[in-house]
Amino acid sequence: MQGTVDGFSYGAVTPLVAYLMACLGGALGLRCTTRALLVTHSRRPAWLALGAAAIGSGIWTMHFVAMMGFAIKETPIHYDKPITYASLGLAVVMVGIGIFIVGYRGATGTALFTGGTITGLGVASMHYLGMAGVRFHGRFTYSTLTVAASVVIAVVAATAALWAAGRVQGFLWSVGASLVMGLAVSGMHYVGMAALGVHLDGHSHAAGGAPEPSVLAPMLIGPLAFLLLAAVVVVFDPMMIMGRPVRMPVEHKPGVPAAAVPSHLDRRPEHHGSRTR
Repeated sequence: MQGTVDGFSYGAVTPLVAYLMACLGGALGLRCTTRALLVTHSRRPAWLALGAAAIGSGIWTMHFVAMMGFAIKETPIHYDKPITYASLGLAVVMVGIGIFIVGYRGATGTALFTGGTITGLGVASMHYLGMAGVRFHGRFTYSTLTVAASVVIAVVAATAALWAAGRVQGFLWSVGASLVMGLAVSGMHYVGMAALGVHLDGHSHAAGGAPEPSVLAPMLIGPLAFLLLAAVVVVFDPMMIMGRPVRMPVEHKPGVPAAAVPSHLDRRPEHHGSRTR
C-alpha cells in the first residue's frame, strides 16, 4: 500500500525557517574558513574545525526543521535518536575533511574539487542517513535518478561555497554567497524528498500526520545553541578579545595568502660596522 506524503504540513513556515538555518550555518562556516586562510598555521586548525562544525550543524538543523513539516497521512512517524545524532556527526566529519583539504591545499584546482566533492557527499549522506532514522509502519523507496540529482546539487553547492570562502572577502559578497549556499542546500533537501516513495505495511490504526514540534525540538536545541555560540566567536574575533594585535606576521603557506602587512618581525636590526683598533 502506498502512503500519502505531505512535506509542507505547516505551510511555508518550515521551508523558510529551514532555509534561514542553512544560510546561518553557511555564513558562519564560510567566514571561519576565510579567516583560517588568513591567519598563521597555529591558529588555522581551530578556525577550520569551527567552520566545519558550523556548516554541519547548519545543514543538519535545516534538514530537521524541514522535517517538522513532513507527514505521512496514513501513519504516525517517529525518529530513532542514535541514527539521527549519527547523521549530525557524519555531516560534521565529512564537511570537516573537505574544509581541511581546502584550508591547507588552497581553494583551487584538485584540492577544491576534492574538498567540494567530499563536503557535498557529506551533505547528501547526512540527509539520507537522517531519513534512515525515520520510523513508521512501512519503508521508504527512492527514485535513483532523483537521488543522483540531489547528490550532484550537494557537490556543486559545496564546491561553490568552498571556492567562495577562498575568494570572497567583502561582507556583502559573503552574505550573498551564504544566501546562495542556503538555497542550494535547501534545494538538495527537497529534491531528495521528491525522490521519496512510501510503502506501508498493512493498515495502521493510529492517526497519521506531522510529528508534534516537541518531538524534534529537543534534538535541535544543542545544534542551535552551538550556532549561536559560533556566531559570537565570529563576530568577536578571539584575537581581539585577548588583546592581541590584529596584524599578523606574513608567512608563506598554501591556500589564499594573507595581505602583506608590516610587522615587527619585518624590522631587521641595523648592522653597524665593526670597530677596528
